[in-house]
Amino acid sequence: MEQAKRNKSLVREYAEAILLAILLALFIRTFVVQAFRIPTGSMIPTLLVGDQILVDKLVYKFRTPSRGEILVFKFPKDESRDFIKRLIGLPGDKLEIIDNIVYINDAPLEEDDYVRHERNSVFRSTVKNFGPVFIPDEKYFMMGDNRDNSQDSRFWGFLDENKIVGRAFIIYWSRDITKTFPLALRWNRFGYILR
Repeated sequence: MEQAKRNKSLVREYAEAILLAILLALFIRTFVVQAFRIPTGSMIPTLLVGDQILVDKLVYKFRTPSRGEILVFKFPKDESRDFIKRLIGLPGDKLEIIDNIVYINDAPLEEDDYVRHERNSVFRSTVKNFGPVFIPDEKYFMMGDNRDNSQDSRFWGFLDENKIVGRAFIIYWSRDITKTFPLALRWNRFGYILR
C-alpha cells in the first residue's frame, strides 16, 4: 500500500515537472526568445540559408529599434509569414537610393561591411535608384543585405512598428543545406553574435 502511494506520488511529481517545463517553454517562446531558420539568401553575407537564429522579443518593450539592427517581423502582405531584414530608415528620415548608395537625410549611409550586390537578380530593375521617400511616424524602412536579391521595403513599402517580432541577436546553429551531415555543419557560425 505504501509502495503504491510512493509510485503514485513519483508519477505525479514527474507529471507536474513536465507540465511546468512545457508551460515555461511556451512562455519563453511567446514573450522572451524565439528561434527562426533562414530560408532564403536575402540577408547574405550576414545570414546564410540554413542559419538558425534566436530573436529577442522583449527588447523593444523597453526601447525603440535602432538603425542597422536585424529585425524579424510579420510580412506586411501576408502576416502568416515571418521576414528578416536590416532596419535602414527610421521614422522622420528622408531616404533615397542613388546608384546603389543609400542616403539618409541627404548623407550617405555607411554600410560597406554588410551589403552585397549581385549582377544577376530577379529584383535588379528597381534597386539602383529609389525615392526619395519620407518615413512616417511608427514606420520603418527595411532592406536585405543582399540588396539585389531581397524583397524588402522598396517593393512592399514601410514596416508598421506593431508588426515587429523582435531583434535577431545570435546564430546558434548553421547547416549548409546542399551538403550531408556532418560536412553540412558550419562550425564557425555557431554562437556568432549578429550586428
